[in-house]
Amino acid sequence: MSLKSTLRAATALTLITAGSAFADAHSATITIATVNNGDMIRMQGYTDTFTEQTGIAVEWVTLEENVLRQRVTTDITTNGGQFDIMTIGMYETPIWGANDWLVPLNDLSAEYDVDDILPAMRNGLSHDGTLYAAPFYGESSMVMYRTDLMEAAGLEMPTAPTWQFIREAAAAMDDPANEVNGICLRGKAGWGEGGAFITVTGNSFGARWFDEEWNAQFDQPEWADALNFYVNLMNDYGPEGYATNGFNENLSLFNQGKCGMWIDATVAASFVTGADSTVADSVGFALAPNAEGVEKRANWLWAWALAIPAGTQQEAEAKQFIEWATSKDYIELVAANEGWANVPPGARASLYETPEYLEVPFAQMTLDSINAADPTDPTVDPVPYVGIQFVAIPEFAGMATEVSQEFSAAYAGQQTVEEALAKAQAITNEVMEAAGYR
Repeated sequence: MSLKSTLRAATALTLITAGSAFADAHSATITIATVNNGDMIRMQGYTDTFTEQTGIAVEWVTLEENVLRQRVTTDITTNGGQFDIMTIGMYETPIWGANDWLVPLNDLSAEYDVDDILPAMRNGLSHDGTLYAAPFYGESSMVMYRTDLMEAAGLEMPTAPTWQFIREAAAAMDDPANEVNGICLRGKAGWGEGGAFITVTGNSFGARWFDEEWNAQFDQPEWADALNFYVNLMNDYGPEGYATNGFNENLSLFNQGKCGMWIDATVAASFVTGADSTVADSVGFALAPNAEGVEKRANWLWAWALAIPAGTQQEAEAKQFIEWATSKDYIELVAANEGWANVPPGARASLYETPEYLEVPFAQMTLDSINAADPTDPTVDPVPYVGIQFVAIPEFAGMATEVSQEFSAAYAGQQTVEEALAKAQAITNEVMEAAGYR
């Protein structure tokens, strides 16, 4: 047996002996819908460990982010019953919990230690104080950059950069002759893809989706400033076709050495410094930027979390899986096999009290970025909503997807920024009027 197999077996034995909540399991199969990102793919690789100790088989439905959201939303709203566990986030969980579409997670075992979940994650995945989804990992957003290119440009990345510095650095690092783009950012349509990124960029320029009377604000100068800055930055120093690039596409570009900077989810840090990255030894981290004179930064708050749809026939088995996959023991399992840099970040306070983890170069910046995000105070001027990269109302997903499509069309040169903003204003006001907000 290899060292890796020995460690895995040893850790699995620890899980078996410590996890009394799993002892009464009987043979069953659960179906889980999840997103096709690296941490979720990694979790699937450990599924046999869970099955061996519980007798519960797991079938995975792994989907691209936009497709996942469509599938699980359709299933939950129609009571389709295709899934026993869904991977959802801070937008869906409180809304679906309030509608009684999810099973409350208010009876997890003492060994699981719910109180160890970071307050920002626990609060964002609860409704009226009841937890409805358990975070597999939590994230904010931050700057990831090539330290070698920054040094060659004669620049030094501040811990808390401005957008103006980011543009200066992108110009200095941009090297088309060697296929290096100064910066790579999301432009892909979808409320949780490019829509999330441009929303937090808007926040960092003083923009907001709505004023206190639920009037759309895309006709205000702050939005014009934010969107024009983004389009000009990417047209000048971004990759061709950035209008269709999301998280995974930019991760691939960065790991191939084709990006001087990338501003995206903090969870990407383990991948840009991992074995698949050609630039792993020259990556630095900084807080997400703000525009000069604006106090808000372009950072978001999110958790990819596991939830159980109401009406499942496998509720007990689903809870067992959630306890296993989001536990302290799972973190230790991954650490033993793949190193502390590869454990799911941002969900548990105890992780940030672990000396071995704090030696990971991006650990503290991840925590600082999460702590800098406040969904109850997301913008410079007051707003009637909660949420940083989303607005926590049921209507948001549909209208924000439409708005993001208009913005992506502007990125692709199919319309002007002014036209995209005018359409965003009309789309948003029409939805809000129809829903009775105004």
